[in-house]
Amino acid sequence: MKFLIQRVTRAQVDIDGETVGKINKGYMVLVGVGEEDSQETADRLIRKMMNLRIFADENGKTNLSIKDVNGELLLVSQFTLYANCNKGNRPTFNGAGNPQLANDLYEYIIAECRKEVSVVETGRFGADMQVSLVNDGPFTIMLE
Repeated sequence: MKFLIQRVTRAQVDIDGETVGKINKGYMVLVGVGEEDSQETADRLIRKMMNLRIFADENGKTNLSIKDVNGELLLVSQFTLYANCNKGNRPTFNGAGNPQLANDLYEYIIAECRKEVSVVETGRFGADMQVSLVNDGPFTIMLE
């Protein structure tokens, strides 16, 4: 499993011209599920993400978590995090989880995050989405 976390001042996801998820200060997270992943894997990454101290405190030091700043989450499924570009110029995605497993774990991640953060917005699994964001910092972290 991979979480590509971007600290943002705002982010949104649109499908066919309609905004389906929109947040202010928080994390825009691309979620990739691998074939061997489980709820235990998700729990570990969620716990790590919730406790990351990458928001500035009163002294300007990155010392606060998303919960400390009442941040928001935008979770977007993204199987292309599993792109393998080692051979040729066309990526393969053999490491990505099958769609049923990936969707089940994506929904599990959403539900678990809603237990921790008051605003959790999402994209739509399997949809053609347009994601826009203002990366704050920029600050981007990959959790695996």
